[in-house]
Amino acid sequence: VQLVESGGGLVQAGGSLRLSCAASGGTFSIKGMAWYRQAPGKQRELVAALGSGNGRSNYADSVKGRFTISRDNAKNTMYLQMNSLKFEDTAVYYCYVDAVVDGYQYGYWGQGTQVTASS
Repeated sequence: VQLVESGGGLVQAGGSLRLSCAASGGTFSIKGMAWYRQAPGKQRELVAALGSGNGRSNYADSVKGRFTISRDNAKNTMYLQMNSLKFEDTAVYYCYVDAVVDGYQYGYWGQGTQVTASS
């Protein structure tokens, strides 16, 4: 399974960006999906996650009310809509999926996309 991210960039604080993560490669079934981020000198942290069963989402406290995670099952694509961006949201953002391939479940990471919110 390959994950290709897009949508990162430079935006002024208060602005918006939408990240996309498209999954491809063979036959697979996506279970959970999530977005993580890693700022310079900091550990990678969970930003938002979306389960496949009940579709329930959860968010880091720092982004609640500003970010929205969603998925398009037909396109095997997940999104992260980011509104009211703050300087502290600046980081490399990574998508992550749990997928079942040939009966086994694996975790996959995207290549990362830079998001910079200028103050």
